[in-house]
Amino acid sequence: MAFCACEPTVGQFRSYLPAPVASTSQTVVLTNRIDPAWLRAPTNLFTLGPGDRIEIESMTDTNATTAVVGPDGKIYFGLLPGLDVWGLTLGQTQAQLEQGMAKYVREPPEISVLLREVESKRVWVLGYVQKPGVFALTQPMTLLEAISLAGGPLSLSTYRQEEATGAGDSLADLRRSFVLRDGQMLPVDFERLLEQGDLSENIFLEPGDFVYFPPATAKVVYVLGAVNQPRAVPYRAGMTVAAAVASAYGTITGAYLPHVAVLRGSLTNPQITIVDYKRVIRGEARDIALQPRDIVYVPFSPYRYLTKYVQLVLDTFVSSAAINAGTAWIGVPGGGAGVFIPVGVGSTGVPIVTPPPIH
Repeated sequence: MAFCACEPTVGQFRSYLPAPVASTSQTVVLTNRIDPAWLRAPTNLFTLGPGDRIEIESMTDTNATTAVVGPDGKIYFGLLPGLDVWGLTLGQTQAQLEQGMAKYVREPPEISVLLREVESKRVWVLGYVQKPGVFALTQPMTLLEAISLAGGPLSLSTYRQEEATGAGDSLADLRRSFVLRDGQMLPVDFERLLEQGDLSENIFLEPGDFVYFPPATAKVVYVLGAVNQPRAVPYRAGMTVAAAVASAYGTITGAYLPHVAVLRGSLTNPQITIVDYKRVIRGEARDIALQPRDIVYVPFSPYRYLTKYVQLVLDTFVSSAAINAGTAWIGVPGGGAGVFIPVGVGSTGVPIVTPPPIH
């Protein structure tokens, strides 16, 4: 057998060397911090909206009348035609009723209006709390007050009791808990608020705010963006970005593969890794391993500013989590049947499906 004493070429070396990892990682400090205005109690008075129930009583009639604000914002009382009260305070509603009734009676009418039930202004507190639900917002309410109404996050003692009775894992993940407002995540640090007592994180809530406490023991990876089935896929030891994307039925046409993002860590201080997925699937670069609760986001276009890209991924994640949690809660006995889940335009629930096999 003859041996060649010549030097190997670069191409020969390349065939034996492992492919480089086509990714870069860094921790991103989000610049959108708590707005000081969120820490001040709203000064505007309660205004009526569809679904609110009021009690109307005339001083000339001892019998009180209950009226419900209809979907069109109107109420009906006595001889009056539909009276539009949407956006009016109780005092303004009273004045409108007295002005309208003055056309039908000789003496100036005296009418009182009391608020009996609120349906138009509510906040959601769902996930791993003692009493998840939707709570009426009749007066200024802080985040801590809303969490208190929901019984607080499931404690370790409660977790152990449920585990003993076979109820399963129940601890809340404060690093991934969030407040969603108008389709955007507010930069509230739940660890600082609940574990360190930092009241600078205790914002006042607004109607439609969605507060969610995910499970700390979830063994899933979230695959979002330009994939065929955005969803949470079961995590398996050694799972890579390619395997996770395959479990979401692959990417769609037009996805921008060189800028696939992997977010890890807390929502307020995430670490992002940009993966050139195009090189990975071509075999030109090694894939990277994932961890439970990582977020994999396949973009529709290249990013220009990293912080804005991170915020896009976070907003997509929390909107998806909220719509799925809200949909699941509405479907349980005693849940909020018939209520609207306020998570922003373009958010959709994703059904759990069986992923295709990975070869």
